[in-house]
Amino acid sequence: MEQKREQWGSRWGFILATMGSAVGLGNIWRFSYAMGEGGGSAFLIIYLLSVLLLGFPVMLIEFSIGRRSQADAVQAFKKLAPKSPWFIAGGLGVLAAFLILSFYGVIGGWSLRYTFAYLTGGITGDSSEFFSGFIGSTVSPLIWQFIFMALTIGIVFIGVQKGIELSSKWMMPILSVLVIILAAYSLTLGGTAEALDFMFKPEWSAFTDPNIYLTAMGQAFFTLSLGMGIMLTYSSYLNPDVRLTSAAAIIIVLDTVFAIISGLIIFPALFAFGLDPAEGAGLVFIVLPNIFEALGGIGTIVGLVFFILFSLAALSSAISLLEVSVSYFMRRLNMSRKAVTLIVGLVISLLGVLSSLSQGAMEITIMGDSFLDFIDGFTGNLLLPLSALITVLFVSWTWKKEDILTHTDTSGTAWSGLFIFTVKFIAPIAILVVLIIGILNW
Repeated sequence: MEQKREQWGSRWGFILATMGSAVGLGNIWRFSYAMGEGGGSAFLIIYLLSVLLLGFPVMLIEFSIGRRSQADAVQAFKKLAPKSPWFIAGGLGVLAAFLILSFYGVIGGWSLRYTFAYLTGGITGDSSEFFSGFIGSTVSPLIWQFIFMALTIGIVFIGVQKGIELSSKWMMPILSVLVIILAAYSLTLGGTAEALDFMFKPEWSAFTDPNIYLTAMGQAFFTLSLGMGIMLTYSSYLNPDVRLTSAAAIIIVLDTVFAIISGLIIFPALFAFGLDPAEGAGLVFIVLPNIFEALGGIGTIVGLVFFILFSLAALSSAISLLEVSVSYFMRRLNMSRKAVTLIVGLVISLLGVLSSLSQGAMEITIMGDSFLDFIDGFTGNLLLPLSALITVLFVSWTWKKEDILTHTDTSGTAWSGLFIFTVKFIAPIAILVVLIIGILNW
């Protein structure tokens, strides 16, 4: 017997939960180092255009499928297009969310370890040695990974309203306050002028680098959780009368503001201490601890606040990733939320052990990459854009124009014609380009 589908308690509960998914490591960690490597303002401009022209339409498409079907990421396509292969898009999204969470939990565990370090006095000495020593050990990273996953599993275990929605209602305001406090403090360190030039004064020659376009467009998809089945799953818990366009606009605007303010936390600090903004993925775990130590006593407090922020952002995204798999397997196995959450959460955690150990404790490689890097590349370069591409093609080429406008709540708007043109032509072509270049560069 099919279980009754859960519902959000309110429209703002849905928005905050979806915001929690979007405002994660993609904003605070990935955005800053991607922008640093992408040349600053050139990356930001392309990123903003990608969010507006691609992110917004694709988000509306995923929302419309979820709300219309009231089903999980796979069943949604089967209900709307029976006896057709379009459900593959949902299957790719579920697989992507499953795999991403397996290594996301590892990085979330790292963030908890650093939070604990600053809670007990901070990190002194060579931060790169501390980081490599920690991730290269066998037991310690696994303990912190399982603590992080236990928190994630516990919240999803409770349910949509009492677990995911309630946790989002307290996590998102705390995240907002912490981001603003840290940005305000960072702007007092002396590198503000250089940071603002780097972030907002375009270096026009950078626009000739095709890699910036790929990185910025990929970041737009990653940070908005598109192609992972998250937006589709979350919107399936919506009441039919919730307007999608305003919800999507609020989520995208706030997510973008979070990303920019996160840049205002990191770049002024980097320039104040004469560091290279293109520090790469080690920015958070290696570079920032050096800055916190140089700040003296206040640095320990700043470091603690930062890693609390970082951990909460990771947790909010991990919750949404787990919910995609839980929603699917609840129907597939016809089991209760509690049982499925425990089983799926444990399997994902065990898979994450391979990612954790591949960072130094053991040599676990696939195609020359560590297990973690391979899963990251496989999901980011293949699964996410492929899932998004099939999803966009499903709506744009199998739904009538009137159905697209009606179910995305864009009917009667001044830009409905542009929206149809975007979802039929611009979005599919752009996603296909990201997919092809991503695979070639993988």
